Amino acid sequence: MNLPSASTTLGKVLVIDDNPIIQRTMYFALRDRGYTVLMSGNISEALKIVRQERLDAILLDLNFPPDASVGGNAMSDGFWALGWLRRMEEARETPVIVVSSDPPEKSKAHALAAGAAAYFHKPVDKQELAATIAELLAHKSAAALP
Repeated sequence: MNLPSASTTLGKVLVIDDNPIIQRTMYFALRDRGYTVLMSGNISEALKIVRQERLDAILLDLNFPPDASVGGNAMSDGFWALGWLRRMEEARETPVIVVSSDPPEKSKAHALAAGAAAYFHKPVDKQELAATIAELLAHKSAAALP
């Protein structure tokens, strides 16, 4: 589901979450801060978007219902998607921020070790999330300078 974006953009962010309420919450929180926001409710659709769009950041949930189009249970897991994103040429350098309802003590260390740039527990402090995205994008831009 892609809603209209603001005319001025600080960057393009993909929200990957199967919960439409979370999608809309993230959409409005980020759009109102100047980001163009794309959304996906499943991993297979998200991977297509990653291949088609030049993204600046990705927000990724860890828990999804089984998705037969990507191989069922194992491949509908957010950790599987994170590993895949870290290997994709189109997303290798794109910061991935995990946004999960999993208790941080259960999955934060695993997510960071798997290549996530940051971890947020739901419900998310939208101001802190926006600040983290801005910091990651500033760091990414600085790293791209010659």
